[in-house]
Amino acid sequence: MTKTLYHGSSAIIEKPIFGYGKTYNDYGLSFYCTDSLEMAKEWGVGKDQDGYANCYELDCDDLQILNLNSSEYCLLHWLTILLQNREFDIPSGLALEAKEYLLATFAIDYNTYDAIIGYRADDSYFSFAQDFINGTISYRQLSNAMHLGKLGQQFVLKSKTAFEHIRFIGSEIAESSEWYAKKMLRDRTARREYFSVERNRRQRGIYILRKSWMRR
Repeated sequence: MTKTLYHGSSAIIEKPIFGYGKTYNDYGLSFYCTDSLEMAKEWGVGKDQDGYANCYELDCDDLQILNLNSSEYCLLHWLTILLQNREFDIPSGLALEAKEYLLATFAIDYNTYDAIIGYRADDSYFSFAQDFINGTISYRQLSNAMHLGKLGQQFVLKSKTAFEHIRFIGSEIAESSEWYAKKMLRDRTARREYFSVERNRRQRGIYILRKSWMRR
């Protein structure tokens, strides 16, 4: 099976390099893509800086792909991977216990896979996850919040084998004047809906509490 993927960047990247990048991204050191051209253009621009949506074809045959959307996983598996790579603010004993509990219960050996499909924790989604860790919102509220703004999914290349299966097709320019505004609007919309519908309304559900999960 061949899959079309896009990578938003400030530069044209004809050959993604295995082992290059930032180790503290969502899934660690990886090449982060999306199947949405529009999303790649949003990711590729900065304020007053144009970017590119690089297009690739990935031969998925023989690749071991971890799909965090499949029925055997839940949102907490994604969150636990995030805890292993991103720097969360752990301001209290409750947040520390929550982190330790999730790592002990929902950890996946994700580095053994060639590629991963899962959420992208941009600024707004990351803040939603942070609120759950701190016990501010319930699991249900976190699940609802992850669909705000329609951020979509990432397709993440992890292994050297995956990098050998990807082929550059071309690129499209993304103008900052158009796509940066769309990116900011998406983030603002997600945050506004989150605070009006989820965060400021204490609801029944499963919350992180000391030493246990508890329904309220």
